[in-house]
Amino acid sequence: MKELPTPTLDLSPLALPRGSLHPSENQPSSAPQAQTSERGSISVSWARNLDEVRAAQRLRYSIFVGEMGARIQSSIPEHDIDLFDDYCEHLIVRDQSTEEVVGTYRVLTPVQAKRVGGNYTETEFDLTRLRTMRDRMVELGRSCVHPEYRQGGVIMALWGALAEFMVRNQLDTMIGCASIPMLHNGVVSGQAAASIWSQLKNTHLAPIELQVRPRLALPLEHFDSQPVVEPPALIKGYLRLGAKVLGAPAWDPDFNTADLPMLMRIADLPNRYRKHFLGA
Repeated sequence: MKELPTPTLDLSPLALPRGSLHPSENQPSSAPQAQTSERGSISVSWARNLDEVRAAQRLRYSIFVGEMGARIQSSIPEHDIDLFDDYCEHLIVRDQSTEEVVGTYRVLTPVQAKRVGGNYTETEFDLTRLRTMRDRMVELGRSCVHPEYRQGGVIMALWGALAEFMVRNQLDTMIGCASIPMLHNGVVSGQAAASIWSQLKNTHLAPIELQVRPRLALPLEHFDSQPVVEPPALIKGYLRLGAKVLGAPAWDPDFNTADLPMLMRIADLPNRYRKHFLGA
C-alpha cells in the first residue's frame, strides 16, 4: 500500500500538523496512537495510508454524485478529490464484517490550513471574524455516511473520535459547511434551504461578532420559506451538540447544495454528550 504523500511531523499541542496522529521517533512511547473504537459491527479509525483515503474518496463520490447530483472534476475516476485532501486527516468508519468504508470525515488542522493557504470553508465564506480562533480551530468537511448505515451509530462513532482528537490535542473549536441538498424529486430548488435558514436564524444564530458572509449567497428572496422543512439529520445533530449557525447559506452550484456555516466548541457540548464522548 502507498503511504500518504505528506510527511509525518511531530505533535505540537497548539499547532497540530498533519500526521500527528502517527507517532514519530521524537514522541514518547506513551504518545496517543491512532485509536480504533468498536461500536457493534463498526469500527472507527484514522486513515494511515493512501489506500484508505482513496476508499473514503470513493464513498464521497458515490454519495455526492449519485445522491446529490454533484458535478465533480477529479484526477481519478469515481473519486471525490480536491487540493485539501492531502493536507487533511481522514476519519473513516468500516463495517467490520466486510471492511467496507461506510462513513467518513476529513479534518484540517490549524498548521495544515496555513500550509494549504486557508480553509475550504473560506472558498464559500469570508471568515475574517474568526481570525482570533484560528490557532485552536479545526475544519470538518466532506462528511458522509453510506445510505444503509444512517441509523445514528456511524455518525456517533465519528463524533466520539473527533471529540477525543480535539481534547487530546488541545483544540477547542470546529467549523465547517453543513450542506442542504437542493435536488428534490429531480428538481433543483432552494426552498428547503430558505425554510431551514428562516428557522435557525431565530434559534441558533451565533453572536454578531462571529457571523460570516457568503461569497456566493443563495438568493433567498427567490424562494418561499414555507412550508416548514425539517433540517437534515446531520445539521440537527450539530445543533444538539451546541453548534451555532454563523450566517446565511452560500450556494454551491457544483455540489447542488446550499451550505450553512457552522461552528461548534468543545466547551459548549451539553453535559450528556460530554459524558458520552469524553467520560467527563
